[in-house]
Amino acid sequence: MSRVTKLAFTLLSLAFALPASAAESTSVAPAAEALFHVGFFPITNSMVTSWVVAVVLIVAIRLAIKRPKLIPSRGQAIVENLVQGILDLTSPIVGSKVAKPTFPLLIGLFTFILIQNWSGLFPGVGTVYMTSHETGEWMEFVRPGNADMNGTLALAAVAFIGWFYFIMRYAGPAFVLKDIFGNKADKKETPAVIYYPLFVIFFGAGLIEIVSILFRPVSLSFRLFGNIFGGENLMHAMSGIQKWGLPAPFYFLELLIGFVQAFVFMLLVSVYIGLICNHGDDHHEAHGHGAAKDASH
Repeated sequence: MSRVTKLAFTLLSLAFALPASAAESTSVAPAAEALFHVGFFPITNSMVTSWVVAVVLIVAIRLAIKRPKLIPSRGQAIVENLVQGILDLTSPIVGSKVAKPTFPLLIGLFTFILIQNWSGLFPGVGTVYMTSHETGEWMEFVRPGNADMNGTLALAAVAFIGWFYFIMRYAGPAFVLKDIFGNKADKKETPAVIYYPLFVIFFGAGLIEIVSILFRPVSLSFRLFGNIFGGENLMHAMSGIQKWGLPAPFYFLELLIGFVQAFVFMLLVSVYIGLICNHGDDHHEAHGHGAAKDASH
């Protein structure tokens, strides 16, 4: 083996070797740790990873597209297929009326969460350590953004704010209140003795629905955090047993889980929007069919 090869192997082993005290632990810290502070605001290892992922996505997409051409380049074709695929998938769920307005939010959530989930598999993430200025103990220098509850809560908050904006903008407050608390029975086909007491039942169901809506950000954030944090612990445990070979199958498992969790997050947000905004499309279609029948007669 040449000296250059030996030097390369030595540098590689030093780059990815864990400190002695850090190597004894095969688990991930339950919370992100501050690398430094800007005033009273802590900048954590997960925040830095999230910012790097955001910058990489912006730069990579700009380099892939450059100037859009009529005959797309390979990079432009990949981006266009992703865009068209997400649009075709979400349009029937959210409704044609809000498909394009909601598209930037949905594709942004999907791509950002996907790369965030996969960031834990990049070389150096979770394997480079530094000494904490606060505790003096070893801590991860780079930590996946979605392995931090603060990161997943922020994503859920963005999704919830987007959901609230779209239903108020395209359905309206009156329709939203009617959809949640209104009587769903048909007055023409339901006897009055049954129809009017149903207002009380549907109002109570609406209160339960409000509680369910308020818990949506909690379920979105906990589901994403639990899967990614659990995957990070699994990878650390396997690497602690054997650094080479043993963790390989779990890399493929984490690739699958990362994709599924990003996909589920996006689909759930689109379903929440469509549950209210998609009713308008059905209503207009019904009127359109009725008008067509009248015109035929």
